[in-house]
Amino acid sequence: MRKFGSAAVVAAAWLLGVGATGEAPLTPADRQRVVEQLGQTLEANYVFADKAKTLAATLRANLDKGDYDGAQDKAALAQALTKDLVAASNDLHFFVGVDPKFAADYAARKDPTRAAELRETDRRDEARKNFGFTELRRLEGNIAYVGMSHFADPELGHDAAAAAMRFIENSDAVIYDMRYNNGGHLEMAQLLASQLFRADKDQELFDYYYTDDGRRVARGQWVLPALPAKRLTGKPVYVLTSSTSFSAAEWFGYSLQKLGRATLVGERTAGGAHPVDRKPVGTDFFVQVPIGQIHDPVDRGDFEGRGVTPDHRVTSADALIVAHRMAMADVAKADPAKQADADWFAPTLAARAKAVQLTPADMRAVAGRYDGPQVAMADGKLLYTWRERFRATLEPLGDDLFAVEGVSDFRFRVVRKAGKVIALERINRDGTTDSYARLD
Repeated sequence: MRKFGSAAVVAAAWLLGVGATGEAPLTPADRQRVVEQLGQTLEANYVFADKAKTLAATLRANLDKGDYDGAQDKAALAQALTKDLVAASNDLHFFVGVDPKFAADYAARKDPTRAAELRETDRRDEARKNFGFTELRRLEGNIAYVGMSHFADPELGHDAAAAAMRFIENSDAVIYDMRYNNGGHLEMAQLLASQLFRADKDQELFDYYYTDDGRRVARGQWVLPALPAKRLTGKPVYVLTSSTSFSAAEWFGYSLQKLGRATLVGERTAGGAHPVDRKPVGTDFFVQVPIGQIHDPVDRGDFEGRGVTPDHRVTSADALIVAHRMAMADVAKADPAKQADADWFAPTLAARAKAVQLTPADMRAVAGRYDGPQVAMADGKLLYTWRERFRATLEPLGDDLFAVEGVSDFRFRVVRKAGKVIALERINRDGTTDSYARLD
């Protein structure tokens, strides 16, 4: 169901900057029109009708105060509106973007022929991303590892999911990596989670409602009775989390934790519990807006704005090592004959945990505020922070070059002048660069 399919937009919001496009400057009338259209869209779609009116009024008041006068192009206006929506609602699902093609395609989907063509485009796009499955591994000790960037629509990604489920079906334990998963379709989470429960047990996984063109839909999602792979009933399950785990990825871990079926390892998650949809705003903009609520199957609660607290809190960069060790200990405890494997691999895992460290002086030289990101020292590491919530460890590569935890599309280089750090240079995978001047 596509209502949960657009949370990946948030990844673009914090990982990528939005730049000018060389378009004609916006006029005051242009900005007013966009704010009015956005307000109307919020009032028609936001899950909390009373708050929608307040948000719309806040944006209009900001417009009247001149807060958006500096937004000379569409991208800058979208960025400012996103910032204000998130600040006023404390809901990280909100995102305003510029995408005339999306607005046109949204209208075109009313035509069955055009809708089928767009669906095929969706399938091709998802195929290039392997339907969210970034990595499948058999770790030491017969521990399965499943890395995922997002939850694809299972109608499109069922075959990929089935292959992943078959890959892990003979493991002694499984680790699901949700650290860099920005959400997506809850139905894919339902499919994967069903492998962890018995088929003959009536077990609800998620309970939720949403609005669909003014119609309220309420339903639950249960363990599926038929699967394309053997079940992992009774085997240890770990879910890795971080501050960038979002939406359906959070629900996957949260519900399994509530049901006592998984142990969560890592950092508190972002706290985006509401299902979302993308809606056009005029002909050039769109808004990602929460349209419903989900509840856990035990307490009927959620984690909106608070995030999911892991059972074992460690830095996200260390979560896999910790979970791997715990999984091997669990397997050995359940089957003493496998203790030898745990003992054999213990030195390997211990060595792997010894990450290269910078000296405190080196870290102090880099830590500080930059034009956009911030870099802070914490627990002997450098943490890169964007939009005050999303954090990732900077991993030293040498020669003032740093990888960003969980990110393969860019890295940072420290720029120095007369021995002093004056900027961070973002080096993108495509060869382009962006520079963030140091502010302190």
